[in-house]
This record gives sequence, C-alpha cells and structure tokens, in this order.
Amino acid sequence: MRVALFVTCVNDTLYPRTGRAVVSLLERLGVEVEFPVEQSCCGQAQFNSGYRHETEPLVRRFARAFDGVDHIVAPSGSCAAMVRDNYPRIGAKALAEGRGSELADAAASVVPRTRELTEFLVDVLGVTDVGAYYPHTVTYHPTCHGLRMLGLGDRPTRLLRAVKGLELVDLPGADECCGFGGTFAVKNSAVSSAMGADKARHITGTGAAAVCTVDNSCQMHIGGTLSRLGSPVRPVHIAEILASTEEEQW
Repeated sequence: MRVALFVTCVNDTLYPRTGRAVVSLLERLGVEVEFPVEQSCCGQAQFNSGYRHETEPLVRRFARAFDGVDHIVAPSGSCAAMVRDNYPRIGAKALAEGRGSELADAAASVVPRTRELTEFLVDVLGVTDVGAYYPHTVTYHPTCHGLRMLGLGDRPTRLLRAVKGLELVDLPGADECCGFGGTFAVKNSAVSSAMGADKARHITGTGAAAVCTVDNSCQMHIGGTLSRLGSPVRPVHIAEILASTEEEQW
C-alpha cells in the first residue's frame, strides 16, 4: 500500500506539527508514508472566491504530484472535500465548454483515492483504537465540510472514544458553523466573529480542557476567538490527539 500525505497549505504554513503527527500516527500503525514535494495548494481558496480558471492549474498539479499512490491522506476535511466534490465540477465545466477532458480525467484519477484522515483510519485501515493516550476532557466540533460534504459522521468521535484517558463531552450546537468559512471570515468579518463567539461560548460551557476538529483552519478561527474571550480551552487537531501515547505527547 502506497500512502501519500497531502499536508495542505494551512498545515504546512501554520500548523506543521499536525502533518508530523499524521506521519507518526500512520507509521505507528504500520503504514509507510510518502510526501510528494511537488504538492501545493488544492485551489480551495481560489475556487471558493470564484476564480475557477485560476484553480485549474492546481488541479493538474495535484493529479501529477499524487500520481501512482494508492491513497492520498489529508488532515483536513475542507481540502479533502475540495478534491472530492469540486474537482469533478471543474472537470465537467471544462468539458461543457469544449476544452477537452484533461481536467475531468485528472479529477477522476484523484477523487477515489483521496481520504480525510479519520476516513482513512476507519474505512481503509479498519481501526478505531489506534493506541492513543490523551488524559484530558475533550469536546469535538464537526467542521462544515467534514460534516456536510464528506459525511464523516461518527468516525472522528469513534476514534476519540477509543483513546485511553480521554473523556469526550458533547458540544451543544455542534452542527452549527464556527463562522470561519475561509474567505467568508474576511469578507463578512462581523458575521463571522459573531458566529465564532457563539461557538466559543458553547465550547467553554462544556468544561472541556480541549476542543478538537479535523480542520486546523476552523481550529484557528475557534482558537483565536477562545483566546480573545479569555477561555482556558485549548484547541487541538484530532491528529495530535491520536498520535499521542503514554511515551510521547503531542
């Protein structure tokens, strides 16, 4: 099995420890992980802002970078959803415009192989207990792309409940958006901030020591809001929890 890590821009630039945690976790489970250095942005920010044609070179680059691997694993629900949901749309639009099948073929080559981390663990490796240890109370926020576009369902919480020492507490209004939405947070900052404040109050009210998600982009928005409100709750990516053991804490 050839598995490649798609680390994503946010993790590469701001949260590199998440990518390292993914590698540590997968290697502990016996998976050999490759890292194609040719990878770059998946094009989500451009596409969501309406720049479809500017996104197309990134679709081609993604397909080239991950050619030949069996599975493409991303610690990001939003970037995995970009590939799985929007790459086919881009390819279909190019076909309809009479510009050939190159983009559609690129999408078809990567969509079946791209998995968000918890999907890969549960659906491909068939595990929920990954041997993790995290002696803290945690609440989980299901990010919008993971919840609505990928349909992750209870995969993340099944993994969290199997972590030794971890107490998982329910988050009120869990399925409500945190307000990030990528460029939405920039273009609609007042609305975004209000949504983030609501989410932060719900999180703090759980009494949890940490809040985790499958997306560091949303985690960044939540963490910043928690900090401004003076909340003691610590934001942490699910990969860092699952990578933690009694011998090594992430």
